[in-house]
Amino acid sequence: MINYNIIVKGKVQGVWFRKYTQDIAYNLDLKGFVRNCSDGSVFIEIEGEKDQLKIFMDKIRIGPHRAEVTDILCTESKLKSFIKFEISY
Repeated sequence: MINYNIIVKGKVQGVWFRKYTQDIAYNLDLKGFVRNCSDGSVFIEIEGEKDQLKIFMDKIRIGPHRAEVTDILCTESKLKSFIKFEISY
């Protein structure tokens, strides 16, 4: 199991990016949360198996239809043993 802290930059708020992220995480059985940041980026903390996280990262680089991802910053962090993936407000 791996934990990633991810910051997604670009046009990622107001385009259903958090819901898109939640749907992907659910389908890949990943746990954690996603939230909007005050600077217009999106923060994701997510845990799961390495192969599933690679698929997740590939999909968020694309984003939903109206999103424009310009940069993704990803760092590995300590496991927190989340029990589900949710949108944080």
